Amino acid sequence: MLSQAIQDYLKAIYKLQGDEPVSTTDLAKELNVSGASVTGMLKRLASMGLIEYNSYHGAKLTPAGEKVALETIRFHRLLELYLKEKLNYPLDKVHDEACRLEHFISEEFIERINKILGEPKFDPHGHPIPSKEGKIEIVPEKSLNDAEPGIIYTISHLEDDNPELLAYLESLGLLPDTRIELIEKQPFFGPITLKIEKSKKQITIGYEVGKRIYIKEA
Repeated sequence: MLSQAIQDYLKAIYKLQGDEPVSTTDLAKELNVSGASVTGMLKRLASMGLIEYNSYHGAKLTPAGEKVALETIRFHRLLELYLKEKLNYPLDKVHDEACRLEHFISEEFIERINKILGEPKFDPHGHPIPSKEGKIEIVPEKSLNDAEPGIIYTISHLEDDNPELLAYLESLGLLPDTRIELIEKQPFFGPITLKIEKSKKQITIGYEVGKRIYIKEA
């Protein structure tokens, strides 16, 4: 079994990589470790065939590394949903708790959780849960700040790296699958006023908050 550190590195590289390799600096910032620690681990991961690494260009997952990353993400997101749906954890607590648990459970255990939850497609933040085969659904979406008035949207996902913000959004009822309508958007990065379709409640939030909420047309 791969160590917790290896799983965390592969998961972080998966999160950060796009068309270009992930730099040592970005990875150190994401994991809150020193650049020297990152360099040492990347060399180790490359020797294991889990990443392609060049000290000048950064790191990119190999197919083997991506498989491990997606499996870890699957465990994490299913645990988050189980904690939220079955153990009544508040939304702002599930991420850290799942991080602690994901490295110590078996595939059999996570598949039992998957069946109990009804083989869900998304975690409580709205992120897609990778399938057992390593497939992950891509959802067309955009920031709430790019919404247009008069259109009904559904919240697709919330960024999950700020527990205080998640607690705030949960208190407002701004959760994934909530249908909303943009009422007014002030210019020059000003506040946004929106209405929750079900409750008819109007809410005003700041631009920085809106930037962390993602939507799709209902």
